[in-house]
Amino acid sequence: MEQDRDSRRNRRRRGSADGDAGTLERSRARGGFQQLPWRNLANPYSPIEVVSADGLEAIHQTSLEILEEIGMDFLHPEALAILKAAGAEVTPGSERVRFDRGLIETAVGKAPSDFKLHARNPKHDLTFGGNSIAFCEVASAPNVSDISGGRRVGNFKDYCDLLRLGQQLNIIHLFGGYPVEPVDLPPATRHLDAVAAFVTLTDKAFHGYSLGRQRIVDAIEIARIGRGISHDRLLREPSIFTVVNTSSPLRLDGPMIEGLIEMAKLNQPAAITPFTLSGAMAPATIAGALAQQNAEALAAIAFVQLVNPGAPVLYGGFTSNVDMKSGAPAFGTPEYSRAALAGGQLARRYGLPYRSSNVNAANVVDAQAAYESQMSIWAAVMGHGNMMMHGAGWMEGGLTASFEKVILDAEMLQGMAEFLQPIEVNADSLAMEAVREVGPGGHYFGAQHTLARYENAFYSPILSDWRNFQSWEEAGALTATERAHQIYKQLLTEYEPPALDAAIADELEAFIAKRKEEGGAKAD
Repeated sequence: MEQDRDSRRNRRRRGSADGDAGTLERSRARGGFQQLPWRNLANPYSPIEVVSADGLEAIHQTSLEILEEIGMDFLHPEALAILKAAGAEVTPGSERVRFDRGLIETAVGKAPSDFKLHARNPKHDLTFGGNSIAFCEVASAPNVSDISGGRRVGNFKDYCDLLRLGQQLNIIHLFGGYPVEPVDLPPATRHLDAVAAFVTLTDKAFHGYSLGRQRIVDAIEIARIGRGISHDRLLREPSIFTVVNTSSPLRLDGPMIEGLIEMAKLNQPAAITPFTLSGAMAPATIAGALAQQNAEALAAIAFVQLVNPGAPVLYGGFTSNVDMKSGAPAFGTPEYSRAALAGGQLARRYGLPYRSSNVNAANVVDAQAAYESQMSIWAAVMGHGNMMMHGAGWMEGGLTASFEKVILDAEMLQGMAEFLQPIEVNADSLAMEAVREVGPGGHYFGAQHTLARYENAFYSPILSDWRNFQSWEEAGALTATERAHQIYKQLLTEYEPPALDAAIADELEAFIAKRKEEGGAKAD
C-alpha cells in the first residue's frame, strides 16, 4: 500500500513538474484553450429579498436618523464648504456634518439609474444598472502568490501578468483596481505606470484610485488618451471608474473626498462602498450594520450629486462580520451573503446600480476558498449586483491575489454565466422526434438529435476534470489547484497584447514622461 501511495505521489509530482507541456499539447489538439465567448450578461431571475418591505423601510429610516442625529465626518474643508452651501449642518470648528433627511433623499434621487462605461475596445463597453452584471478581476491586494513562486510582496511583473491573464479570460469584463499593488515602483509615480499598463496590456474598462486629487486626475487623463477621445467626449462617455470606501464608522477621508470630487466633476462613475465589518466597525447585528452601511453610502452619494447632479454612482455593499474569537475579518459567511442580498434591496430602493463582491478568507486555494467564494458569488448574483468586484483571484480576505484562484473563480463565474442563460423551449429543443426515435428502454447516445448537438450541447469546463479516477490518475492525478496553475501559465504563454493605435501610444508615452518629470503625485 505504501508503494502504491508513493507511486501516485511520484506520478503527481511529474504531472506538476512537466505537466504544462502535456496539458498544452492536449489543449492545442482540441483547438487551443476553450472558454465561453465574451458576452454582456443579464440576470433573468427575480432577486432574492431577505428583508421584508417593512424591515427595509426601518433600515432606511434608521439610516436617516443616524445622519440627522449623529452625522458623519467629512475630513476635507472643500467638502465641508460644499455641504454647508447645500444646507447641511456643519458643526463649527469640526468636520462633523448632519443631514436633513429631505436633503439626502432629494440629492440621492438625482443619481442616474444606469450608465454606460466605455472601454478602449467598444466591444467591451459595459452598462451598469437594471439586470446587467459584470465581473471584475481581484483588486488592491498587497501580496501575490502562485504554487511555484509562493506568496510574495506585490510587484510590477506580477501586476502586468495579472492584467494579461484578465485580458485573456472572456469572463473577466473589467478591472476593478490594481490586481496587486506594484510596490517596487516609486509611490509618487506608481499610478502612472500602473494605469498606463491597463491601456497597453488590455482593452477592457478599468479603475483609477481616488487617493488624492492628482492621482485620479492623471488616471482620468490616461483613460481619455487610451480611448483617443476629446475632453468634451469624455464628459459624455464615462471611461474610468473608481471605488470610494468610507472609513467606517461614519467618516470619509480627505484623499477619498478629493478623488470623489474630481470624478464627479468629470462625470466619471464612483462605487460608494462602506467597509462595515459587523462587530468591529459596525454594530454586531446584520440589521445594525446595514443601517450604518446605508447611512454612510447615502451621505457620500448625496455629496457626489451636490458636486455634480446626475453624476453616475453605484451603491456598494460590503458588510461582513468578524470572527469574534480572533477579531479577524470573515468573508463568504452566511452573514456576509445575507447582507449582500439586503444591500441589493437597498440599491433597488434608491434606483441605483449595485456593486457587490466575490470574497473569501482562505489562506490557500483549497476547498474553503471555493465554498466561501461560491457563497459570495451566489449572493452577488441573486442580490442583482451589477458589478462584482474581486470576481477572480481574491484570497486571505483581500491580502493576496492568487493566479490559481483567478482560474478557479473564472470556472465558477463561467458556470454562473451559463446559469444566467434562459432555457430555450421550442419544438426543436423539446425533442419529440428524438423521443419517438429512441422509444422506451433505449438510449440517446446515437440518436440523430444527440449527434447534431454533442459538441455544444452542454457547458464545457475550463478547470473541472470529469474523467474517471483511473484516467485522472494516469494523467498525473493533478488537483484543481495544480490544473489551475497549468492553465494560467498557458494563457500567459498565448497572450498577445491588443492592438493600440501608434498615435495613442505616442501620446500616452509623452504624457507619462511629462508627469514623471513633474514628480507625479508627490504633493498628495
